[in-house]
Amino acid sequence: MENDILKVDIEGYTAELPILPLPSGIKIAFFNLHGNQELTEHCGKALAKRLADCDVLVTAESKGLQLTHVVARELGMPYYAVARKSKKLYMQDGIEITIKSSITTGNIQKLYLSKHDVELLKDKKVGIVDDVVSTGASLEGLEEIVQKAGGTVYKKAFVLAEGDAAYRKDVIYLATIPLM
Repeated sequence: MENDILKVDIEGYTAELPILPLPSGIKIAFFNLHGNQELTEHCGKALAKRLADCDVLVTAESKGLQLTHVVARELGMPYYAVARKSKKLYMQDGIEITIKSSITTGNIQKLYLSKHDVELLKDKKVGIVDDVVSTGASLEGLEEIVQKAGGTVYKKAFVLAEGDAAYRKDVIYLATIPLM
């Protein structure tokens, strides 16, 4: 770490992550795929190799969207499911769950799946895809909504494992970052 930047090697791609303080006093290395096409492509292609035996993918909006898009494209999957954080008009016949969010927000949140996405997951081996796993709160929400939809959580894949998440045996990740 130098000048409040953490350099992380993500399978041959060096990402420079700014160190940011949270209101709780914890500092995090902030990982943001939004707008970074090169990093998103690199990470998505690397994760696709590990998710090839999944039937379908699911992610939560918003930071996992472009990553999951790349993984799905690489695997030839025409669709992937998106757990939304607000209920849209077209989602009236879908499902919802309530979760306590991660250390970055600490809020109670809801996740929603449309009927189309529920049908996409039903009776399938589902790969959960997201950018960072830390406390596992968001992951638990995705696991719960996959199960409620009738799918089987088959793999859980992330670009980064933060803090103690690096010791989890049930997740796949490309690199680790510390909590500070």
